Amino acid sequence: MARFLADRPQETFTTAQISRALGHSNGAVVQAAETLVKRGEANQVGAGKQFRANALTAAAGKTPVISPPGTHSPRAAAAKARTSAPAPTPPKPPTPAPAPPKPGGPIRRPGGQLYHPRELADLPDVEALTRLRAADVPVLLYGPPGTGKTSLVEAAFPDLITVAGDGDTTVGDLVGEYTQDDDGRYVFRYGPLVVAMQEGRALLIDDATLISPKVMAALYPAMDGRRQIQVKAHKGETIQAQPGFYVAAGHNPGVHGAILTDALASRFNAQIQVGTDYDLALALRIDARVVKIARNLSHKVELGELGWAPQLRELIGYQKIEAVLGTKAALGNLIGIAPAEDRDTVADIVRKGMGITSVAPLTLGKQLAATTAAASRQSPVSTNSASRGRQR
Repeated sequence: MARFLADRPQETFTTAQISRALGHSNGAVVQAAETLVKRGEANQVGAGKQFRANALTAAAGKTPVISPPGTHSPRAAAAKARTSAPAPTPPKPPTPAPAPPKPGGPIRRPGGQLYHPRELADLPDVEALTRLRAADVPVLLYGPPGTGKTSLVEAAFPDLITVAGDGDTTVGDLVGEYTQDDDGRYVFRYGPLVVAMQEGRALLIDDATLISPKVMAALYPAMDGRRQIQVKAHKGETIQAQPGFYVAAGHNPGVHGAILTDALASRFNAQIQVGTDYDLALALRIDARVVKIARNLSHKVELGELGWAPQLRELIGYQKIEAVLGTKAALGNLIGIAPAEDRDTVADIVRKGMGITSVAPLTLGKQLAATTAAASRQSPVSTNSASRGRQR
């Protein structure tokens, strides 16, 4: 299959197309494709099972895997399926724990962004989380959105698997569920929790307190002394956590619908508050006046006088918009992203802090006069009407 894709580097194929071209069963092609993608030797395109070659595909095709005679043909595969029951999928061997990141300076996250470590218990925060993982102490990070909770976990654990929680998250989203393949058959696909357990990886449940407590209960047996779960939807299979498996969670207390139950809180022995590091914002060369305004707004939030203050994410966004559209537009955007109930207060503090009286949320205005005039000149209807008027 690797050779097939490598010979057609600009084309994208479904597993059914590859199966017909190679004369293999679709199930074998699906497994081969998934293996190539997991090894980084092919790319999966879009939401469906479509695949394309990458820079490593050609090298993968030079090392063929030899199968027993007769097993390549679809007829032989069908005969084997009729005469033998499918063997259970063996658990994947645990992945060796990756080397912890160096905590001395910025750490590059999977998406390419840099994370700047902060102090936690007299240690760089990434080192503290690495030690908690080694001791199997689950951690709950809580604080407003945009303060860097997810960024910290990504920087600390290069092998991280993340689940973005919300009110619609189901047990199947965590554990796995049956999905239909290209042949119309239903196959069970393990969810991120099972994958993390089998491969000994770190798992982040982001916005965990938005997930139904009944759904979160599926996670608890994996976090206590049993370190195992039962997948009822898949023949009651028991999954045992491999060494290295670790759970972290994120919690935004101010988000509507977020509920930290006693059962959830008790599973996380370490609970760490995460706020915005305004000194880091200054070090990133964000306008000192805007950082001062953010500090002021944050203080009012602490006093209960206000419900919102810009965090590091918003301050970085301000800096990017200012570089493209200018200071006034960046300030208007900062006001506009504040919740409606806090917007007037935020606008007043921003205007006073910056010494600008006319700043307002970014809003589209009237059509530009030059654009309107140009459109009139280019309109054949307007030109013909004017011509007929002059003739009359």
